[in-house]
Amino acid sequence: NGRMNADTSLDIMLRHIESLLQALGEDGVGLGSDFDGATIPAVIGDVAGLPKLLDALAARGFGRALIEKIAYRNWLRVLERTIG
Repeated sequence: NGRMNADTSLDIMLRHIESLLQALGEDGVGLGSDFDGATIPAVIGDVAGLPKLLDALAARGFGRALIEKIAYRNWLRVLERTIG
């Protein structure tokens, strides 16, 4: 919904990821690393909580390869192409 809300549930986060995947494709979605200054859902808390989101993606039926793309491979691909 675009709101900065610490009460955002994992389900809403998953729906956002699904929407982004539909719009951008699996090569266009990646998790950000801006945990300082952003409103992070309480269910995640900080970077140590990211496995909760990744586990929720797996439970939702996302395959390992797609989860890896979302978690880091897409960012790694872009960084390698832009800065070598």
